[in-house]
Amino acid sequence: MKLAVMQPYLFPYIGYFQLIYATDLFMIYDDVAYIKQGYVNRNSILSANGATRLTIPVPGASSNKLISALEFSVDVEKVIKTISQSYSKAPYFDDVFPMIRGALELKDRTIATVCQKSYEEIFSYLGLEKQFKKTSELEYDRSASARDRLIALCHQFDADCYINAPGGRKLYAKQDFVEKGIDLKFIDSLQVVYSQGVDKFVPNLSIIDMLMNCPPSQVIEHMERYELG
Repeated sequence: MKLAVMQPYLFPYIGYFQLIYATDLFMIYDDVAYIKQGYVNRNSILSANGATRLTIPVPGASSNKLISALEFSVDVEKVIKTISQSYSKAPYFDDVFPMIRGALELKDRTIATVCQKSYEEIFSYLGLEKQFKKTSELEYDRSASARDRLIALCHQFDADCYINAPGGRKLYAKQDFVEKGIDLKFIDSLQVVYSQGVDKFVPNLSIIDMLMNCPPSQVIEHMERYELG
C-alpha cells in the first residue's frame, strides 16, 4: 500500500492532487500546528486581472493552535463571487462551479473537513475513487519525532511505501524508512500546460483553474505527469 500525509490546503495546485493520485490512502495531517500566511486557507485563480488570490478567513488562527481546532469562516460569498466572475465563460463552468460552491458552503466548517470534502468531490467528478483519513481521528504517538510519526502511520495501515513531497528530501533519509520496512519515495511534478484562454500560460494556480478549463480526461492526464524517485 502507498500512503502519503499532508496538511490540508484549500483547493491546492495540481502537484497536491498528483500526490493524492499516487497513493492508495491519503492522510490529512490536521493534528499539527496551523501555519499562518501559508496555503491552508488561500490559493490563486486566474481572473481578468491575472493571478488573483483567494482567501477564506480562519477566525482565531494561530500557530499555537492545531489545524483540527480551527474552522473556516462562513463568510465565503466574496470568494464564491470572484470564482464565478472569473470562470463564468470557461468551458466546464456549469459542471465544476456547483461542486466548488458546495464544498465552500459546507455546514461543517472545520478546515480538514472542508478540504477533504473538496478532494472527494473532485475525484468523484473525475470518476476516481480515493481513500482519505484525518490523522486527528487516529491513535498514535504524537510525541514522537515527525519521522517516527510518519513511520507509525505507515505501520498502522500496513503501508510499505510512503510518498512525500519534494521538500521532504531535506528532512527524511530513505535508509531510516527502509530499516522499518518502508520504501520512501519523493514525488516530482513534470511540466503541466493547458489552455487557459490567455496568451501566456500562468502555472501553479489552484486546481479550480484546471477543472474549469479542461475535460476530466485531461485533468487525469495531468495528474499522471509526475515521477517517483
